[in-house]
Amino acid sequence: MVAFCNAFGGQGLNQVASVDPNYDGTLLGRFDGEQPPAADWFMEALANAPERSTFEVDGAAIELLTWGEVGKPGLLFLHGNAAHADWWSFIAPLFAGDYRCAAISWSGMGGSDWRERYAIPTFAEEALGAIDAAQLGASGQPPVIIAHSFGGFPTLYLSSFHPEAISGAILVDSAPPRDEGGPPPRLAQGRTLNPRYPSLASALRRFRFLPEQDDGLPEIIDWIARKALHEVAETDEAPGGWTWRFDPQFWAHFERGNLAARPRVPTGIIIGEKSALFPPGRLEDLQSLMTDLRFTTVVEDAYHHVLVDHPLELVAAIREGLPLLR
Repeated sequence: MVAFCNAFGGQGLNQVASVDPNYDGTLLGRFDGEQPPAADWFMEALANAPERSTFEVDGAAIELLTWGEVGKPGLLFLHGNAAHADWWSFIAPLFAGDYRCAAISWSGMGGSDWRERYAIPTFAEEALGAIDAAQLGASGQPPVIIAHSFGGFPTLYLSSFHPEAISGAILVDSAPPRDEGGPPPRLAQGRTLNPRYPSLASALRRFRFLPEQDDGLPEIIDWIARKALHEVAETDEAPGGWTWRFDPQFWAHFERGNLAARPRVPTGIIIGEKSALFPPGRLEDLQSLMTDLRFTTVVEDAYHHVLVDHPLELVAAIREGLPLLR
């Protein structure tokens, strides 16, 4: 079954560009470091701030955000590559009344420690650690994972090799693994340091998505960009300033391994209708991997970063999908 979701309207950057004389072709440059006006629902979601903590997996501290009461059914939100847990901090609160929710930053990303080597099984251990640390199974049932993009790979691993740990999974625009898959060549070798910017405004001006995308709500883009940055002191190797939190050597130190997974839990798929990761035939490839596919939802007019351009439609699709995993 393929359902189309278009429950809410949203104003994307392309629409803004047509009416904003200050639009300069960047995602955030026209705001000059100031926060864009934000919708009421977004501000209300952020006001339900998470508890922030860390837990350790294989010597690395992993950033953990939690919402909702322990003992309610669990949801674990997993982000994509070079992102961070706060990509979910305006989504997860909308579920916190009914669920115990958690989000993590993968090692090498967000507020988590970096590693010398990265591998899918290690990321799966981080997800398992989050389930334990956030007490997502306290209801008596294992949690459901909701994973965007790269977050789908550890999710597929868990659902294939540790299906007892979760009761279901929802893959959000997470393309099926391919033998020839990997990063763009410019990222594969990595770089010694991330760029340093003299001001927060200059750093925000440089923020962009991969795959590149212009559509999105400016307040969301600004929020995730700010959370992706931190200020660092000058060292012998580099000047001080604002820089990205993710490990610039991630892809050079990433052991992809065998991702020929066969999920063994109830699974749902949500994709953006205009996603660059899903050209014709790719959705069918992903569906063919699933041994227990419960639903497929296509979010109309959405791109790969569905959280950014159609967040409320994504919330609606998740809400409709969760009961189908039972």
